[in-house]
Amino acid sequence: MTSTSTEAPIRVRIAPSPTGDPHVGTAYIGLLNYIYARQRDGKFVLRIEDTDRTRFVPTSEQMIFDSLRWLGLTWDEGPDVGGPHGPYRQSERTEIYREHANILLANGTAYRCFCTAEELEAVRKQQTAAKLPPRYPGTCRLLTPEQIAANEAANKPFVIRLAVPPRANDSTASTTFRDELRGDITFDHNNVDDQVLMKSDGFPTYHLANVVDDHLMQITDVIRAEEWISSTPKHVLLYKAFGWQLPRFWHMPLLRNLDKSKISKRKNPVSLIYYRDSGYLPEAIINFLGLMGGGMPADINGGTEQFTLAEMVEHFVFTNIRLGGPVFDLTKLKWLNGEYLRKLTPDQFYAELRKTVLSDAYLSHIAPLIQTRIETLAQFGDLTSFFFRDDVLPSQEVFLPKKRTLEETIAFATDQLAVLEATDWTHEALEPALKKLGEEKSWSVKENFMLLRAIITGSTMSPPLLESMIVFGKARSLDRVRRFLDAQKKQATQKK
Repeated sequence: MTSTSTEAPIRVRIAPSPTGDPHVGTAYIGLLNYIYARQRDGKFVLRIEDTDRTRFVPTSEQMIFDSLRWLGLTWDEGPDVGGPHGPYRQSERTEIYREHANILLANGTAYRCFCTAEELEAVRKQQTAAKLPPRYPGTCRLLTPEQIAANEAANKPFVIRLAVPPRANDSTASTTFRDELRGDITFDHNNVDDQVLMKSDGFPTYHLANVVDDHLMQITDVIRAEEWISSTPKHVLLYKAFGWQLPRFWHMPLLRNLDKSKISKRKNPVSLIYYRDSGYLPEAIINFLGLMGGGMPADINGGTEQFTLAEMVEHFVFTNIRLGGPVFDLTKLKWLNGEYLRKLTPDQFYAELRKTVLSDAYLSHIAPLIQTRIETLAQFGDLTSFFFRDDVLPSQEVFLPKKRTLEETIAFATDQLAVLEATDWTHEALEPALKKLGEEKSWSVKENFMLLRAIITGSTMSPPLLESMIVFGKARSLDRVRRFLDAQKKQATQKK
């Protein structure tokens, strides 16, 4: 099977999932797709992959739109701008996926699996005990048409799985595909699972929806993170099962922390909302992401490492991308952002302040929280400084409850972080979630909220805590708790 013809009009896409704050990784891959399309007079498509309804966040889609536009990454086709290959939300394309799943069932490249969750768990435990990699054993591949009909007549729920060769009409033992940065990559089918394509709720998994959408939307180049390399043989098998031409695959090196681990919220803020609300300029973020991977020549603008999006479109070379994971160095990003800030005129600098940390919207939400707590307007800063500070690290005298040890306090703060990450950012959701945690861990409401108040504000005295956290925002509040925990871990290590 050949890859996409070089003569085909270039079409690329990003397909973020609306499951929370938009991720810097989305911006990184979005930037690369944007550059690739603009360099080749192609089309840049935004598709929303919202079939995971258990993790779906209703407000996330708009945040994705706003964040990408804030960075200057505009798309030619998408849910909000339309286009000839819509709809561009996967939740609106479910009938398309069902039709294509039926094509696979009919040609024998997929099959119905009636195994229950309990049966699958039992198999996983056996495989773990035998020190085997967990994978579906293919039980339902052997069902006869009569058995399938009987299961359906009994209304037994089922998923649809990919029948990875060897199978009756295909004895292929491995799949090879070309990665434009790495060359040919081969996967033995012993290491390729019979992937679920359609879930029992009628929604597709990523694998089926991704391939169907990329084909129907005429995507010529799939530019995505290298974590999808292991999924690519499944996708190639699906293209083959449908008889479709392959796109070109470009798997970009993952953004890494300083310790070379995959970038994660535990080590660095990953929310684009955090960076926007913390006063980073979009030009600096885009410039920083453009430095990742080595695609920009080192001599641009005298080697200053500073360049615009337009200059990236002009000079970026995809084949120069280094496969070693680029380091997402927050210290360097801060330096770069400072360079951009210093280039602003005083009027421009003031305008940027008024867009973010001194915006009317932000100040108007803070003011009611302290209006009844001050006697002069000059006291405004005394009670609200934590809203404008970048770093708040309370001392033990401030955050440690009298009857608690440092170890159990840090453990409880870790539990608080987990609860906050999983909770809707509203007073109605936060208060009961935190109180439930306190009850489960035998922490009083006073201890519970005083600890969180100290972590967020740096003091035991502040405007109403939950209302303040809502104004401060989820991304920045979570980052403040993570910084606190990280500082405590570092102090504990230094004492050893």
